[in-house]
Amino acid sequence: MTIDKTVDGTTVAMVLAGRLDTSTAPQLEAELKQTLPGMTRLELDFNSLEYLSSAGLRVLLSAQKTMNKQGEMILHNVNETVMEVFEITGFSDILTIE
Repeated sequence: MTIDKTVDGTTVAMVLAGRLDTSTAPQLEAELKQTLPGMTRLELDFNSLEYLSSAGLRVLLSAQKTMNKQGEMILHNVNETVMEVFEITGFSDILTIE
């Protein structure tokens, strides 16, 4: 998985590409822990995200909890495969997906 990060003031945008699974979730988790302090908006672009596992869901839930306290988190360009995972797990009810 690759992460392309852009910070603009208190907004951070990340474009995720590849697979967010057990082997790559720690990479995203570390990036978020380093970047999120002081941020009020997190935008995640899933246009090139091919796969999402439960390990990835855990990282997204943690990020959502953090951003609930300090701002907002928005997911963009979620493909059909990943959206199905969100719907089956109920994550589509707790995440802001545009």
